[in-house]
Amino acid sequence: MGGVTPRAILVAIALLLVVAPGVLYYEVGWRAGFVVTGGPAVWQLALLMLLAALMGLPALSRRGLTRRELLTVYCVLLVAAPLYSSTVIFYVLPKAAIYYYMARANPIWETTFLQHIPLWLAPTDPPTIEGFFQGKAAVPWSQWAAPLAAWLSFLIAAFGASLCIVVIMQRQWISNERLTFPLAQIPLQLVTEASGEGERGAGRVTVSRVFWIGAGTSFLLNFLSALSQRAPALPAFPLGPVVIMPWLKVGPLAGLGAFYFTLWPWLIGITYIIPKEISLSCWFFWLVRMGLHVIGIAAGGTPELPEEVWGSEFPAPYYQATGAVIALGVWAVWIARQHLVRAVRIAFSRSKGADAGEPMPYRVAIIGLVVCSAWLIGFCMLAGGRFTFSLALIVMIVGLMVVWARIRAETALVASILDGYQIVLAPFGSAALRPRELVTLMTMRWATFPSPDSTFNITTIAALESYKIADAAGINPRRLTAAMVIGVLVALGVGTWLLLIGIYHYGYFGTRGGAAPDWPAMQSRWDGSFIANTIMDPTGTDYRGLAGIAAGVLVCILLGVARLRFWWWPFHPIGYIMGNSWGMHWYLMPFLFGWAAKSLVIRYGGLRLYRQTMPLAVGLIAGDVLNSALWSVVALVTQGRVAGTALQ
Repeated sequence: MGGVTPRAILVAIALLLVVAPGVLYYEVGWRAGFVVTGGPAVWQLALLMLLAALMGLPALSRRGLTRRELLTVYCVLLVAAPLYSSTVIFYVLPKAAIYYYMARANPIWETTFLQHIPLWLAPTDPPTIEGFFQGKAAVPWSQWAAPLAAWLSFLIAAFGASLCIVVIMQRQWISNERLTFPLAQIPLQLVTEASGEGERGAGRVTVSRVFWIGAGTSFLLNFLSALSQRAPALPAFPLGPVVIMPWLKVGPLAGLGAFYFTLWPWLIGITYIIPKEISLSCWFFWLVRMGLHVIGIAAGGTPELPEEVWGSEFPAPYYQATGAVIALGVWAVWIARQHLVRAVRIAFSRSKGADAGEPMPYRVAIIGLVVCSAWLIGFCMLAGGRFTFSLALIVMIVGLMVVWARIRAETALVASILDGYQIVLAPFGSAALRPRELVTLMTMRWATFPSPDSTFNITTIAALESYKIADAAGINPRRLTAAMVIGVLVALGVGTWLLLIGIYHYGYFGTRGGAAPDWPAMQSRWDGSFIANTIMDPTGTDYRGLAGIAAGVLVCILLGVARLRFWWWPFHPIGYIMGNSWGMHWYLMPFLFGWAAKSLVIRYGGLRLYRQTMPLAVGLIAGDVLNSALWSVVALVTQGRVAGTALQ
């Protein structure tokens, strides 16, 4: 069965049921941090390590879960558990309902767009809405039947469409292009087979001394840093971000922003694993970005922090990153053209077995993509969108899900580019959209929000990562696909049920997640004002934004061509994307340290020394994850009074 056994699936489902209330209380109820989304998956890795440690007990040494089974459990949790997050189900379900509730304080909403919201997107009954936001009420399931059917069907179809594309492309990215998959290295090196027992014995936590040196060092540094933040009497032990050069708020040098000291072990470990040209390009293009901001301010621009310039004025960094991401997606398809032609031939040929080693038959994947995409487009059309608008929106949503998965497969990070509505409005303006299309666009904001590893898009990212783990560990990919789909369906059902029960008990605004000043709560409230204002004052084409997007497309293509023509070319298109994304002002120093360490090791010790020190880098990541898991348990026990420690 290649590790995907009935008991492995049952263990995975049992863990999904166990962690569901914990995640919802931790993230939604107490807003103590993020534990199942983001970069390295904290709770999933912690549970994997706990299970592997239990398999080392004498009673389980021969009958416990094997290495493949442990990794199967991890893959299911990796894909399904993020659905419980405060940035997934909690972001999706209240999206349309909040318009009706907040309209009391914003009467203009009543006359501008409430009538354009389809009645099946959210309950409209006043007591149902009141109970949702104020609490102390029973869940009116009959009122939620249509909205739940609509949103859950959309989520399932979106996951299905993106999964089908990943199934078709994963062989190209894993075997042909040999992408790095840094985060997949953590579970693969964390769990080993019992010595001398092969696949018959239970899996074990690795005994690699180099790995545990890295993990112990990272855990100790992070623990002391977190402890000093929570106990003021202890001496400070900061790992960052600490300002070492404050922002100069006036003059052209304001474009340099603030310089931060950051010494995050997990990110240094990631940088040590990824290709040197990517890590070099990330901090190089961040420096270029700051230089362009200095030039822009000197030419009369407004002094702003480089990471906070979201507008289309020069140098429009996020527009550049968006254009580069679009170009990267097209480039990835072009490079994979021979593989895609082969996949289509296999799918529609009469020969059997040519795709036996794939996660699903190519024919099934293509049919699944067509069916799921048809429903997604139909959903948008039922909401009042024209066919062209609906097609463009779904292509953007599903396309970005897959491109983000590919980017993380190379960097372990994802690009924070423009929001989806900004991508649509830049070339066409809101004047080209009908009111119902604008409402649909903003209500779908959760699908294209520029933090893809913390939203529903993480399911696609995790699925691609799981196929890499399966390929490296010899897990049956077809059975793993079925297990992941089961996990997603279970998580959606259980998560939705628990979330509605909890919210109707405490009230949306009675949770820290609902009252939080950050996303998704704040943005859901802001979106209604944006819709009303945009309907009353339509916008046209943003030519400066289009110029920024075009510049990103051009630079990405030039960098890609240069890498193909010149073997010595040091800069990578993904580094350009990351350099123009949010977060590099914090990531700059870890990327520099990791790149320098890898360069020195390869230069003076060769690839042999690099391979020997690879477990050290993975250990740095694992130690950081263990520290975050420990503090998340403390936060859970103290009901959020002691904050958790999230990986930045």
